[in-house]
Amino acid sequence: MGSNDSELVLDLFPWLKVYKDGTIERTAGVEVVPPGLDPQTNVLSKDIVLVPETDVSARIYRPNLVTKEPKLPLVVYFHGGAFCVASPAFPNYHTSLNNLVAEANVMVLSVGYRLAPEYPLPTAYEDSWAALQYVASHKEEDGNNETWIKDYVDLDQVYLVGDSAGATIAHHLALRIQNLKILGIGMIHPYFWGTNPIGSEFTDRFRKELVDKWWLYVCPSDKGCDDPLINPFADGSPDLAGLACHRVLVIVAEKDILRDRGRFYYDKLVKSEWKGKAEIMENEGEDHVFHIFNPGSDKAKSLIKRLAAFLNQGKAVNVD
Repeated sequence: MGSNDSELVLDLFPWLKVYKDGTIERTAGVEVVPPGLDPQTNVLSKDIVLVPETDVSARIYRPNLVTKEPKLPLVVYFHGGAFCVASPAFPNYHTSLNNLVAEANVMVLSVGYRLAPEYPLPTAYEDSWAALQYVASHKEEDGNNETWIKDYVDLDQVYLVGDSAGATIAHHLALRIQNLKILGIGMIHPYFWGTNPIGSEFTDRFRKELVDKWWLYVCPSDKGCDDPLINPFADGSPDLAGLACHRVLVIVAEKDILRDRGRFYYDKLVKSEWKGKAEIMENEGEDHVFHIFNPGSDKAKSLIKRLAAFLNQGKAVNVD
């Protein structure tokens, strides 16, 4: 790399380091695994390009043994990583989504949005929006469509799911989408934030400052931590009543500095004029995205089962 610690100008622990010469060293989320058939879950995956002009890609998953009828729900998944690290090919995401597909019997499109700081926000949101428009394009007969989606997906059963930064992306997309029916959103340990502390942020000053630093680096706007991209209740944020889905599942973790923001979002959603049904689950004794770091743990398996149950509710109910 050519840089050393004496040239370090910013340490965004645990994600990346920035050096004086402009070099960026990612210290997490850089490992990758190829797609293919997973022998443990019998789930098949492959990588596809969604938007050639920007090289926005995805890893798509389906059960290996699948038929054209009945068609399967589609989960559009947005990974976490503070908008600056990780990818659909990160081994732990790959394992977690293999597990979800096997448990829920769904298809998953895991979006590979471009990362900050090379691609400053709102690039991640816009890339994810482009991925959702790619999915919606399969409702048309013409076009160069992905056969897995065309042959095996019920486009009236689409869900948005994400963890951490990906959950934040899912929230924003559900406020914009009009040309695709979204049945529900699964928000795992959502990365919402704000300037004024709430809950444990008052006492956990160390982690509060860490999260402040992460956000101000990936989105150096004049609105700081009250930018509507990260604070859904900042001035200028759309009303939650416009959330274009019928159900929302919010999952929080007991030891997560972001827990109180997730609970606050859930409470505001329940009290809003949104007409859907909101549910909440708390992972006791666990910290932020523990299920990604340890996907084989009992509590991670429990989280996946709860998410799968949420996704499967739509199979038995015809929602107009």
